[in-house]
Amino acid sequence: MKIIDAHHHLWDINLHDYPWLKKDNKSPLSKNYLIEDFNKDIGDLEVVKSVHVQGEMNHENPIDETRWLQGISDKENSGGKPNAIVAYEDLTSDELNENLKNQKEYKNLRGIRQILNYSETDPELNIYDEVNKNFLTDEKWKNGFSLLSKYNLSFDLQVWPSQLLKSYELSKDFPDTLIILNHTGCPLLNNNKRDEEEWYEGMKALSQSENVVVKISGLFMRGNKGDENIEDIINETINLFGINRCFFASNFPVDSLKISYGELWGYFSEVSRRYTISEKEKLFNINAEDYYRI
Repeated sequence: MKIIDAHHHLWDINLHDYPWLKKDNKSPLSKNYLIEDFNKDIGDLEVVKSVHVQGEMNHENPIDETRWLQGISDKENSGGKPNAIVAYEDLTSDELNENLKNQKEYKNLRGIRQILNYSETDPELNIYDEVNKNFLTDEKWKNGFSLLSKYNLSFDLQVWPSQLLKSYELSKDFPDTLIILNHTGCPLLNNNKRDEEEWYEGMKALSQSENVVVKISGLFMRGNKGDENIEDIINETINLFGINRCFFASNFPVDSLKISYGELWGYFSEVSRRYTISEKEKLFNINAEDYYRI
């Protein structure tokens, strides 16, 4: 089965500044992860294309990351990877219009991600230093979001389950902008029934918006191999959004802390065993190719 990995990262800590990796410099992730390392993880799997999602490089000049990634893709030995780039931009910036214009100069740019994970009730979930409020309710941020359609850019949305209903409102306010929900809606995977219901109700609401699609990924950031509820989450997501609006992605190297690349795609193959070959092709490659226009 051909694979398009719709969510991975690369970083070069010798060349660029990644504050979050410096903050936890004892983490196994606090080392270079280059295209060669990604290809090594891929091994014998038929990964034909990939999508790079911004890796929280220093936000001072986000176009530096885009320029670096485009340079990697343009090299002969890269196989064209990453075929699509999802860059960081601060949607509240006064220079946003000019920044997006400059980003669009790079041919592989397809979308923007600004991580939005914020909780008003659980401070332990506020793990991103620059996310100090729920930007989904911020008018200046939404004004910035409105510019994405002008440049034909999608938005990679990463939020906690408590923010999914506000995300639904965003999707209805901007029906012409494709929203790609990251990491299956970030379920907390804490076996708390109330949190599970909050995730489900939020996903149910979002599924009503045709401009929202879902990357089934990131489930091993908080979950572990053998967690039975991970398969339930995947099945519930596909049941809500339908085969045509879901696709798999690795979130490597972040998920490598819990599972190998081969094991992850083997797991996706196992949990999709009930689907037809044509349905599996949509989950493994066709939908990612269509939504990221690669």
